[in-house]
Amino acid sequence: MTDRYAVVGNPVAHSKSPFIHSEFARQTGQDVKYERLLAPLEGFRATVENFRAEGGKGLNVTLPFKLEAFELTHERSERASDAQAVNTLKFDASTLYGDNTDGVGLLRDIEQNLRFPMQGRRILLMGAGGAAQGVVGPLLSVRPERVVIANRTVDKAQRLAERFSARGSLSACGYAQLDGQQFDLVINATAASLNASVPELPEGIFARGALAYDMMYGKGTASFFELALSEGAAQVADGIGMLVEQAAESFFIWRGVRPQTRPVIDALQAQ
Repeated sequence: MTDRYAVVGNPVAHSKSPFIHSEFARQTGQDVKYERLLAPLEGFRATVENFRAEGGKGLNVTLPFKLEAFELTHERSERASDAQAVNTLKFDASTLYGDNTDGVGLLRDIEQNLRFPMQGRRILLMGAGGAAQGVVGPLLSVRPERVVIANRTVDKAQRLAERFSARGSLSACGYAQLDGQQFDLVINATAASLNASVPELPEGIFARGALAYDMMYGKGTASFFELALSEGAAQVADGIGMLVEQAAESFFIWRGVRPQTRPVIDALQAQ
């Protein structure tokens, strides 16, 4: 029988995950069907349980359910426990296993695909929700000069920074407090691009040669990219590469086979 997987979120109609996993299945000869699941904002648990009861083997979890998915799991990987957020669920007869592949997906895309080494760099991470939680630990693992987490709700950013403070130079603040600072890499981990908006950044934060990276993708990222380029950023990139890389890690968790990512990234960018 064909094994069923899906991406669950709200919204989810824009998701490229079905195309990505269909390409991975075709590459590797895996008998897989992958679909989209729109979960009501108050109905994530029921949506997951129904999919599992119908024979589903696993789920990718996207906004806004990554924190809720963490609470739902029986067993978790070290990186999921680290992030306290889950984007990959794997089901067996008795266990609901959670993992987080966002961090490894981000690192592979920036360092390997975009060829932007992060060691010794000044990094700004915008946002402190589930997307940001999944990447703080991995970002610190590549030994940047410093990482600053900026968020509209400063307390939330400070709590996140405190969790990882022993691993490197890490601080938190509101957007206004970024005034006078410069960064080599600015990562947008907020949902602002879903509304074609941008967090209120002070002028001058993009250092010469900076990369502006939006973990979202689609038309909504244009506002962030226009701001970054007007402020002197040398390069912009959306989250397509990260999406494919984290999906490849999820596929490996589910199927034990590691697909090639470059052809899929190229196909999505061509679209």
